[in-house]
Amino acid sequence: MNRIREFLEVKGITQTDLAHRLGKSFNMVNLYVTNKVQPPIPVLYEIADILDVDVRKLLLPNKQSF
Repeated sequence: MNRIREFLEVKGITQTDLAHRLGKSFNMVNLYVTNKVQPPIPVLYEIADILDVDVRKLLLPNKQSF
């Protein structure tokens, strides 16, 4: 699971704009944003750069830390 949608809203960037900047189709970006498909790691880094956030902030932890 990822938090791309949250950061798009915070940064005021649309899915369409993200798609253009990534060179991907709107449909593919929408799949990433809705967590139906997870972006490959290199694409996740590109998204982090576009959103100006640490790539780790885009990911939800898979385990709870104690």
